[in-house]
Amino acid sequence: MKRLLLTLLLMMTCAAAQAHKPSDSYLVIKAEGGRIEGQWDIALRDLEYAIGLDTDGNGEITWGELSARHNDVASYALARLQLGAGGAACVLQVTDHLVDQHSDGAYAVILFSGSGCSPSGRLAIRYAMFFDLDPTHRGLARIEAAGVTQTAVFSPERPEQSFDLVAPSLPSQIFAYVREGVWHIWIGLDHVLFLLSLLLPAVWMRAAGRWQPVPRFAPAFWEVFRVVTAFTVAHSITLSLAALELVSLPSRLVESVIAASVVLAALNNLFPLINERRWAMAFGFGLIHGFGFASVLTDLGLARDALVSSLFGFNVGVELGQLAIVAVFLPLAFALRSSGFYRRVVFNGCSVVVVVLALLWLLERALDIKLLS
Repeated sequence: MKRLLLTLLLMMTCAAAQAHKPSDSYLVIKAEGGRIEGQWDIALRDLEYAIGLDTDGNGEITWGELSARHNDVASYALARLQLGAGGAACVLQVTDHLVDQHSDGAYAVILFSGSGCSPSGRLAIRYAMFFDLDPTHRGLARIEAAGVTQTAVFSPERPEQSFDLVAPSLPSQIFAYVREGVWHIWIGLDHVLFLLSLLLPAVWMRAAGRWQPVPRFAPAFWEVFRVVTAFTVAHSITLSLAALELVSLPSRLVESVIAASVVLAALNNLFPLINERRWAMAFGFGLIHGFGFASVLTDLGLARDALVSSLFGFNVGVELGQLAIVAVFLPLAFALRSSGFYRRVVFNGCSVVVVVLALLWLLERALDIKLLS
C-alpha cells in the first residue's frame, strides 16, 4: 500500500510536463459616478486555442489577423462574463480593442461599458472564460469603487462572486489569495520538482562515499525543515520585492534560471557535490523562484494597498501548499528509505526523469521554442 501511494505521488510529479505560467486573464472593473466600465486582458495564445486567430498558420498572430476577428473575440468573451448590480443585469458593450504585453506574451485587450444597472450596493460577477477548455485557467479581477480596490480570483470552483461596493471585507480578499497561493504551488511543477529534488536525499546520509538510510526520523525531519525554511525565506524576499515593483528581472531569464535550478538539484542527487548544505542551494535558487511566483501579482497591476494584502495572502498560500507536499512526501520516503524500490525507482529514477524534463524546459525557455505539448 505504501509503495502504491508513493508511486501515485511520483506519477503526479514526475510524469507531468507542463510547468509554464498557467493560463490567466486580467479583468478590471470600475464603478464610478453611476457608470460601470471595464478592461479585460485575454492571452492571444488562449484565444487562438479557443476560436483560432492565426489564419495563415505561420505560428504568429498579427494585428491584422486579430482586428479581422474583433467581433468574434468580443462575442466569445462577453458571452462568458455577466455583471449584475442594483438588482439588474448589466448589458455589456465593447467600446474599443487594444493589444498589450504581459510577462508571458501578447494579450488582446477589450474595453467595455455596462448599462441598465446601478453600481450601488453589491456587484455580482459570473466568469466562465475558458473553463470548459482549461480547468487550470484563472480570472484575476480588480474591482475599483468608492476609492477602494478589491481583488478576486475566479476559477471553475468559484465562477460566481459578489462584492460590496461600499465596505469590502479585507479578510475575504486575503483568503482568496491564500487559496490561489496553494493552487499555484501545486500546479507550478517546476517549483514542486525543485523542492522534491532537494527532499529526496533527506531520508539518507552520505557515508563512505555512498548514500545510506538515516537511522531515525529526527535527522530527516530537521533536514527537511532547513531546506523548506531556506526556500521559504528566499522566495518570500524576492516575491515581495518583485510584487512591490522594487526589483524587476526579465521573465525569460527568470523562467530559464528556474528550469536550470531544477536540473542542478536533480543532478546533485545523481552526482553529489553538495551534501551538507542543501539548504544553501534551496536559498540561492529560492531567490529566483520568488520572481516566478510574483509574475501573477505584478501582471494584475493591483493598487499598492490591495497589493500588500494580496501579497500576504498569496505568500501564506504558497507556504501551506509546500507544507502539504512535505506532509505527504516525508513519511512515505522515510518508510521506504531502506528499500531497493526507493533507491532505484524513487531516488535514481525520479531524479533522471526530472533532469530530462527540466532540460527540455530550459531549452524551451532560453531559446523560446516549443518542445513539449
